[in-house]
Amino acid sequence: MAGSGKIHLRPNSEPILVVQDLVVNYKVSRKTVISAVAGISFDVLRGETLAIVGESGCGKSTLGRAVLQLPRPQGGTVVLDSIEITALSGNDLRDIRPRMQMIFQDAISSLDPRLQVKNIIDEPLKAWKKGTAAQRSEKVDDLLDAVGLDPEIVRDRRPYEFSGGQCQRISIARAIALEPMLLVCDEPVSALDVSIQAQILNLLQDMKDKLGLTLIFISHDLAVVKAVSTRVLVMYLGKICEVATPDDLYAHPAHHYSRALIAAVPIPDPEASVDKIRVTGEPPSPINPPSGCRFRTRCESASDRCAAEEPQLQEIGLGHFVACHHPLIK
Repeated sequence: MAGSGKIHLRPNSEPILVVQDLVVNYKVSRKTVISAVAGISFDVLRGETLAIVGESGCGKSTLGRAVLQLPRPQGGTVVLDSIEITALSGNDLRDIRPRMQMIFQDAISSLDPRLQVKNIIDEPLKAWKKGTAAQRSEKVDDLLDAVGLDPEIVRDRRPYEFSGGQCQRISIARAIALEPMLLVCDEPVSALDVSIQAQILNLLQDMKDKLGLTLIFISHDLAVVKAVSTRVLVMYLGKICEVATPDDLYAHPAHHYSRALIAAVPIPDPEASVDKIRVTGEPPSPINPPSGCRFRTRCESASDRCAAEEPQLQEIGLGHFVACHHPLIK
């Protein structure tokens, strides 16, 4: 049961990122608009990893890109390190971009196939005039070494000569080249084998610890999210359902949608009891979302109130917030 509200924001904790009432719409025809992100608010503390989860099409990637102003949101504010970047444009916006970088979902497609790896990583350094050519070349080798790639073998080759996992390492090296404070990871391991996923996740954690990064980690895989996040935000059809720490969310999901997502995570134990939760039907169209709660058409606990009134985020435990008229409170 997706809703709105700002009770989960932490203004007294000096967050590095504050997003309020963010709206992103896509115009698909003269009279038709898709509401991809519908008034979302959240904050991220310095050094924190905020995971944004939800099924495909719920607006996770759009939200992550909108934070970086790719594309510019139609409404709301984004404040990064006390600077409202939604109010910036031109060179002012360009000047703040080194502080925020992104790792894209499809690593291979995000790398220019015509460029050698050394030029891909050197490109942001060159654009921002970070040292001489020799200094940048040394920096490229250091970055490749930091992500577990041998510079002598890798630097003169092109992206299509590498596997998906290796391309993701190159993407990470490029993303941290300008030493950002905020790194948005858009499903960075979704297209990789399980063994490679673990390597990339460990690498991201190492980079976070070494460089003091703050991460927004976008994923539909709740098993991965539990391992990397310090706070989890659950999305459904452009709205927030639930916000909690990973341990609290997995142990006591208060939202019917969150409970269904967690129940769908495979358990590697044939003797373990399985919480059989069913979510019927398909997600509604974002062109014409349901009134009130956007999840009500697929929720077994929906009532007339759910159709008439949009639920607001409410605190049901320390740091645990849910937008639901009928939360699962134990």
